[in-house]
This record gives sequence, structure tokens and C-alpha cells, in this order.
Amino acid sequence: MIRGGKSFVSSPPAFSNDAKKLLVCAGNTVSIFSISTGLQIAELEGHKARVTSVIVVPASVPANKILCYCWTASLDGTIRYWDFSVPELMKTVDIRFPILSMQVIPSLFSQPAENNEKTPDLFAYVSTGDANQPDKKQGALHGHIRKCNLTKSRLAGGVTLAETKEPESITVCSSGKFFGIKDKRKLRIWNVPGKDAERIEVKKIRLHHTKNFTSLAFHPTERIVAAGDVTGRILIWRDFGNRTFCSNDKTINGRLMNNDDERPGVRGDDDADSCSTWHWHSAGVKLLLFSSDGAYLYSGGREGVLVVWQLDTGKKKFLPRIGSPILSFINSPDPLLSSISCANNQIHIVKMSSMEILKSIDGIKPPCPIPEVYEGSCSGFVFDSTAGLVAVRAENYCIQFYSLFDDREISEVQICERNHQPGDELTLVITLLALSLDGCVMSTVETRLSEEGMGGLVSLKFWTCGSQKKNFSLSTIVYEPHRESGVSSIAFHPTHRMAVSTSRGGDFKIWVGSNEMQCKAQMQQKAGWTCHAVGSYKKKPMTAAAFSADGSVLAVAAETFITLWDPEKNVLVAVIGDGLEPIVNLSFVGQSEYLVSASQGSNAGVSVWSMSKLSVTWSYKLQAEAVACTDDGSSFAVLVHLPESSKLRKSLGSEDGAILLFKDQDPVPAGTWFVKKALGGGIAFIHQTNPVALEEKSDEDPSSLLLAYVNADHEYILFDPYGEQASEQGIVRGKSLAAFQETGQFGYASIYGELPEFNLKRDQTPAIPFAPSERPWETIFSGSSHSLPPLTKLCSSFLESLLEKRTAVME
Repeated sequence: MIRGGKSFVSSPPAFSNDAKKLLVCAGNTVSIFSISTGLQIAELEGHKARVTSVIVVPASVPANKILCYCWTASLDGTIRYWDFSVPELMKTVDIRFPILSMQVIPSLFSQPAENNEKTPDLFAYVSTGDANQPDKKQGALHGHIRKCNLTKSRLAGGVTLAETKEPESITVCSSGKFFGIKDKRKLRIWNVPGKDAERIEVKKIRLHHTKNFTSLAFHPTERIVAAGDVTGRILIWRDFGNRTFCSNDKTINGRLMNNDDERPGVRGDDDADSCSTWHWHSAGVKLLLFSSDGAYLYSGGREGVLVVWQLDTGKKKFLPRIGSPILSFINSPDPLLSSISCANNQIHIVKMSSMEILKSIDGIKPPCPIPEVYEGSCSGFVFDSTAGLVAVRAENYCIQFYSLFDDREISEVQICERNHQPGDELTLVITLLALSLDGCVMSTVETRLSEEGMGGLVSLKFWTCGSQKKNFSLSTIVYEPHRESGVSSIAFHPTHRMAVSTSRGGDFKIWVGSNEMQCKAQMQQKAGWTCHAVGSYKKKPMTAAAFSADGSVLAVAAETFITLWDPEKNVLVAVIGDGLEPIVNLSFVGQSEYLVSASQGSNAGVSVWSMSKLSVTWSYKLQAEAVACTDDGSSFAVLVHLPESSKLRKSLGSEDGAILLFKDQDPVPAGTWFVKKALGGGIAFIHQTNPVALEEKSDEDPSSLLLAYVNADHEYILFDPYGEQASEQGIVRGKSLAAFQETGQFGYASIYGELPEFNLKRDQTPAIPFAPSERPWETIFSGSSHSLPPLTKLCSSFLESLLEKRTAVME
């Protein structure tokens, strides 16, 4: 089983002491990346829920060796101590509260104890949430700042330093003397004593503002704190806590602290000498961090620009065009290196002297927002089954190709040139994305949104690539391919350079390339695409299309009907089906003669059609999100979204969907797995690319295919649907399909309807369907249609059953 697609930016990362590794919180694990290559080299596994904090133990003073130890905290309520050079788990502390943030102070940052002194206990300050479901009552406090004794593996006497409406992240001073949180329009700052103990009181102050705070940072050496608010302003308080933390006297340095004229910018009775304001950002400040020497302050937000402020003068310089909103900025032990975490699941390693990006760690791009009018018609991603890749739509109008086996980015294709511009209204949407079977041709559909009913434009693009790195280049642009109507689906021919696009305007078009494309390494031939044929059926909206395995049949859904065409001659061959809801997905099952259709609506369903009989074989009433078929087998899988009102959904808990594995002729699923975040997800059969695994399997072994599931957040899992690994944590295997409603019939009833006087639900199929019996008319038409005897035998048996038999007497 292979997992991937985790978020690398949900929590700030941490550098190793030698600045050669970066520890990244990635789901339930901590991934360790090499700074020089940007590739993952190790992983810390053990937490049962998302890891929220990772803190590397600093090198000893004097630093005679490089330490490779770290503390991690998770929503599973545990704090773990690791040797990440092995990697090996050294210790586990269970506090039984979900941990949203953690800081290990102060002993971790202090000088080691003398030989004759007892080593002090190590404490962590954690921000926790409720262990149970949050109380929905208005005004309830769900966030708590607690003190934890890591040496004795327990909470420090049940001490709760603060309570907040929601859990807040903890920010600590690099010296370990102060830590604080932002709580709406105020800052809470605590002073940690040099020799901490469980019963020692931790003094605190509050600093107020008129707007909600979004970020917080402490100066490394001086008593200066900076905070950013939702409007983009940065407030800097100097000499905070002089009255509370330093002295009980009314005067500090000979000045009266209650004199407002001596404390410019300070609100009310806040404990600070002065407060100044800087303003450059146009929206909330997401990150603030002082440089290691305290001379500069770094800030960032949704503009995708890192701003470097000179603390003494307020002058600034920029690192622009990062391409995505900035979430966090981390200094390394090497003053020349830092890391920037961005909202597009990307971490940049920055050389601070020249302000340039040296290396990037690319995770899978998160789903990008789309207008509500296109939510049901946009394809979020497609699969390249042969290469083991998934292509996802990302912000800034690009397509990311991501390796499912290596869990890393392969390439990125810019569909429309555009720099990151925060706050701009969405003016263009990539509504459709399709790949050819060999992965060498890509097609995209762009829809430029109209303004006040004017200026809308639909563009169909064909892209070609000539290498395994998926560096696509634009081949053809077709403006308004279906006049004023949009494109509802795109499908590629399995062997030829042919594609079909459908439209809800009532027609479909077949496109062909001008010459054969050669998809080889370092060889690329650009070729244009032209319209080969146009078809329609009774002016009905065309909603889906699919080619058969050999490409000889083109199936196009005309709303509730399925039309079959000869794609070369553009001749209508047959029309089958008349469903209750429009069909949104068509897929041929491998080399077999069966076609799977999925419809959406109040009477959504999945049906299997026999091409030889032009009738439905069986069907279920299911809300299908995606359908995946094997290339050369007889299996297919359906991703189902379970409605909240269903009894099965209520009994599952967090799982809201199911993956059903079928054989084409068998309505009983061969496997059932319940999954999370199914709405908007997708599935596909992926060819196993591991050479060692392929040597052990024959070509006819179906387990050489893996089933990939990508959820709505672009997290994915690959598993062998025929093995036992699918029952591991994260994907629950089911045992029955009792909760799903079967709507189809078999044999005679699938063609002519149900016969009320027959009990078709009973297994009445004998070894010989036309064997004589006392009441042969009850069983004569029973069984599957493909196993019924010829009509001549059926008629003779039926007529004989109506005649009265008499015993002949020989004279």
C-alpha cells in the first residue's frame, strides 16, 4: 500500500542542526528531506493523527557534535521523542488531549547543568483542544494552554495557563524566555522563569489592538514583540513587560510608566514603552519572523511576496513572484539559508544573501476554487495509468503532473500565462482536462467568464509531449469549438490520434491530428488538430463519450440515451437505454463487450450494458463520483458518495464514501472499501511499475494492477484490490452491499420487463434451463439471457406444456 499527497505546509518545518535536512510535518508522519536535492530521505512514522509540531533539539553548547533528536506533537494527544538519524522512536508522552501547537522550553535552550547539579525537568507548553467533540454552545472555550512535564511524562499538575474560544498556535522567543499566543484583538505573553518547575507561577501580560491579530514574532535578544493584523498592518511593541517581568517599582530607568506621553502608540495601560505601526500588505499578515541577529523583520501574506524590514529604519526590500500566498518562514542554523512555506503546498529553500530560491520541495497542489456554476462540470484531475501519474488542476492556471509512486512533482504545465495576483477576481477556469491512453497528448478546455453577460469565451487546446518528464507544448487552439455552448466531456481514441468533444448544445465533434505523433525521448513532432466529423441525436445535450478498447465503437451519451457510432465513418449504429437522469460518465470495460454508464440526479444510478444484446445487464441506484475500468480485463470500480441521510453513512462515522469492485457480468461486488472525503474524489487502475514486483507476477495476474483513490483534498492511496493490504488503516474494507439498492433485472426481464407471476428473485436457474417438469412454464424463461436455449426449443417445450398428455393404448 502506498500513501501520498499529504500537505507539507499545515505546520512550520524545522531544520536539522547541520542545516542539511528539513523535517516537514506531512499528515501522520514527519518527512525528512535533503536540502541539497530536495528529495525525501527518511520518514518518522508512529503518530495516529496529523502531526502539528516538530522541534529539533539544538546542538549542545559547546557544540562538539551534531545532535539528531527532535520532539513531535500530534492531534492523537501524544508527544514523541525521536532520533531522526536512524530513525528511531525514543519516548512517548500521552497527554490525552489533541495538540494543536507545542513549544519545548526553557531547559532545551539553556546551558547544560554542572556535574554536581541535578538535571532540571524538561517542560513543554502545548496548545490543546477538547478531547471529545467540540461543544456547539455559544461562548464555549475549546482552546487551552497547558504545561507538560516531558521528563515525568505527565501534565504539570493540571495547570491551565489560558483558555481561548479556539486553539491558538504558540510562538516562542528563540532564547526561550517568552512565549505567547494571539487571542482575537489581544496578545497574551508569558515570561518563563530560568529554573522552571511544575508549581512555579508563570507571569503574563496582555497587549491590545483594535483589529484581530493574525501573526506574532519575538525579537531574539531584546524585549520587542511584533504582531500582524487582518488589515495588513504590523505593530511593534518595544520594552514590553518592564513593569510585570522586571520590577515592581513604578519607575523604570527613571521614567514614570503611567505617563502616556512617554509611551507613544501604546493603548491604555498596556505594559510597553512604545508601539509603532508599519503598513505594506494589502491583506492579513500570515507570517512574521525576526532574523537571527534581530536586525531585520520578515513578513509575508497572500501577495506571495517576502518583505524584509530593517528594524531600526523601517526600510524594506522584497523577494517577489513567489507565486503563492506565504504561510511561514523559518531560519536555519546556517544564517545563509531559510525556508518559505506557501499555500500551494510548496516549500522553498532561500539563500538569504542574494534573496534567491535555491531548491523547492513540491507537494501535490491543493484543489483550486471554481465558481459554483462550474462545480458539477469541472474535472479536477485525470490519471496516466501507464506512467503512474495524476494530473491535477492548480491555481495560476497550471496543470501539475505528480508521481503516485514517488510522491513528488514531475512537471508543471502553464496553461495560461499569468503571475500570482492576490485579490483578483477569477476570470478564467480550466473546466476540463483529458489525457490520451499513452499519456503523450493532453487536451484542456478553458472558459473565460463573461462580465455582465459579455466577453465569455471557450477554448479547446491540444498539447503534445516528447519525453517522460511530461513537458507539454501547445499544439492547437480551437476557439468556441461548439459555438456558444461549453464542452461537457473529452475522450481520446485508444490507438489513433483522434479525440471527441461533446457539448450540451446538442452536438459532438471528432478531432484528428494531421500526422502520427511519435512519443519518444527527445523526439517531438508538433501537429495540428482539425475537425473530422460532427454528430448529433435529436438535438439532445451530449453529456459524455467513450471509445471502445479497439476504437471501433464510439459511445456518446445524449442526455438519457446512449448512442453508438462508427467513429471513422461517423455513422449512427444503434441507440440504447432510456434512463431517468442524464448520463455523465461512460466507460468501456476493458476488452469485454460491456459498457458502464453513470448518471447523476435524484434518481442517480450505475448501469452495465451488454453491447451484443444492446440492453442493460444489471444496475444499482448509486451516486457515483467516478468510474474506473481495467484496460484489458473484465473488472471495473465505482467510487460512490454516501448521502448523509443513509443508514450506512450514519453507521460508518468519518467515512462518507465507498469503492466498489465489480466483474462485468456479476452484480455482486468482488470488494468493498469505505473511504473518507469521497465527494469530488476519483479512482483509477494504475499499472505496477516496480520492476521487482513485475518479475514475480505474470501478465495474466490481475494483481499487477493497483487501484488508486484520490480524495477531495488530493490525498491519495494505492492498494492491491485483490490483496489483503486494502484492509489497513485509512481504507476500511466492507463485507456486504446490503445498503445499496439494486434496480436492474436479468435475462428476459431486462428486455421485456418484469413478469409479475414469476418469482425472479429466487434462484431458479437449473443445470438445463429447458428440462421437463410438471410445471415447465414457471422455469422455461428463467436464467441469464446469454444462457437461454434457442427460440425453437423454447417454443416446442412451451407448447408441449399446454397440451394434455394421454397414455396411448396399443391394440
